[in-house]
Amino acid sequence: MRLDPVGRLLKLPPALTGRVRVTRGIPVRMRDGAILRADHYGPALDAALPTVLVRTPYGRGAPTNLLCRAVAQRGFNVLIQSCRGTADSGGTFEPLLQEREDGLDTLDWLRLQPWYDGRLLTYGPSYVGFVQWALAAEAGDELKAMATIVTASDFGPPTYAGGAFSLDTVLTWSALLDAQRGPRLDNALELLRGQPRLQRGLARVPLAEADRITTGAEIEFFQRWLAEADPTSAYWTQRGHTHSLPKVTAPVLMIGGWHDIFLPWQLVDYAALRAAGLQPHLTVGPWHHGSAGLFQHSAAEAVAWFRAHTGGPEPIREHPVRVHVGGIDTGAESWRELPEWPPVTSQPQRWYLQQDAALRPVPVPDGERLDGFTYDPKHPTPALGGPRLVGKIAGRRDNRPLEARPDVLTFTSAPLTEPLEVVGPVSADITVHATCVRPDGAAPRSRDLVPHFDVFVRLCEVDEQDRSWNICDGLARATAAADPGTGTDPVAVRVELWPTAYRFAAGRRIRVQVSGGAHPRFSRNPGTGAPLGHELELRAVRQELLAPSSISLPVLPPEQPAQSSNVDGPTSV
Repeated sequence: MRLDPVGRLLKLPPALTGRVRVTRGIPVRMRDGAILRADHYGPALDAALPTVLVRTPYGRGAPTNLLCRAVAQRGFNVLIQSCRGTADSGGTFEPLLQEREDGLDTLDWLRLQPWYDGRLLTYGPSYVGFVQWALAAEAGDELKAMATIVTASDFGPPTYAGGAFSLDTVLTWSALLDAQRGPRLDNALELLRGQPRLQRGLARVPLAEADRITTGAEIEFFQRWLAEADPTSAYWTQRGHTHSLPKVTAPVLMIGGWHDIFLPWQLVDYAALRAAGLQPHLTVGPWHHGSAGLFQHSAAEAVAWFRAHTGGPEPIREHPVRVHVGGIDTGAESWRELPEWPPVTSQPQRWYLQQDAALRPVPVPDGERLDGFTYDPKHPTPALGGPRLVGKIAGRRDNRPLEARPDVLTFTSAPLTEPLEVVGPVSADITVHATCVRPDGAAPRSRDLVPHFDVFVRLCEVDEQDRSWNICDGLARATAAADPGTGTDPVAVRVELWPTAYRFAAGRRIRVQVSGGAHPRFSRNPGTGAPLGHELELRAVRQELLAPSSISLPVLPPEQPAQSSNVDGPTSV
């Protein structure tokens, strides 16, 4: 048998064969006549085996082709197909729109192949995961198992996270797709220089010009996404597949990351499947969208999942949910197995923001001023780490440079006397008195007392060296309610943070950050209520935080701990 470096690197089960035959550029005709190209990886003979289908807009080269070969060595046929209008496939790529029809047409084509034995499996992350949901409800009994990774069934809600626009994700993805069509040398130079065109596009005002600054041309779907700012509109409903989740009958494996851009909506999909009476398996690890560890772990778990559902020896794990509980100390890190998400044993524990920049589980009298800051959209509060599309700027970071800014407030607890395990959804309720800042420094006029503003909240752990490490965060876009005669009433803003599983060690401190944005992860709030793409005026807003303001942490009681393991990866699926 040939050497199997990829299989060993990905910790796949032993290969069944060293020989894989690859047929490239196979034409697959769609119902409208478009020809989509695909590559087939299979044994040396046309063996009838389960088929793993991967449909992707990112080309069929490395590293995906290496994974396809390694999976084929484990006893599968693998078909990787370029989505319409990408790579050498015909037609026009309009994100999200035709993946259902193209997926079903590809399945019809598969049924005519001598090596297809009627057992279909689907695999892939991000957009490659979305196309699985497009096909899943109508694939019938042929679909034996799915492995959906850092993805969601509907891209509308993640595009407008918290009511803002996920600028970094959308524009960076637009630049990536554009780069695939452009000259390789130019693209390589752009990457080596730190993507200056993309950086200028992210900083551009108004947003309607950002795509032209980044790619040199208007991008139709980018402009449309600026205009379609309601994720419940007919535009997004037509392109999403959340409504079809109850019709899915195949076993579903869901793999996510605590710092992934899609995690909250992946968990919405999980909840929808559970509500429909299904039992998806969920794994959430210490990963962001582009983590190398995510690629390795998801490949190994997906292959084991596929083998378990096509007659292989792999056992199905007893607890369907497996999460990584983080902590700064290595000894505090572990994998936990749970019967469901979120764990029913977690109980909300409320911590209140205090006047002295402290954080305590003790309320402050309503209406008392806690602190304040001015958010200036001309110099927006920057994003640091967290859920980002590009791995090198994502994940956990020392937040001290961010917290040194005057437009970022922090509230910090005393050192914990015992560990605190937080597992589940996290939310904050922030009471804000907001007024627009006049450029001339004059007192606000009545119309200035109706600002539009964002509230960004981040949960951190502070170690003994005063380093502040981000755990999870979220943003909410708000509008102050105003009475022109009396001024602006305080507004209670609910911020849904990313969920988490984290163990605060004894001696560490809990910190809550509050600011007015995280640019360019979220589009800057112009302070005027102008629609996306029309930010012609940028107006600074003064935010005064009032009591009650708090964060709710889902605490796992020590007397009812989740089952734990220090194993790096799954021993079963």
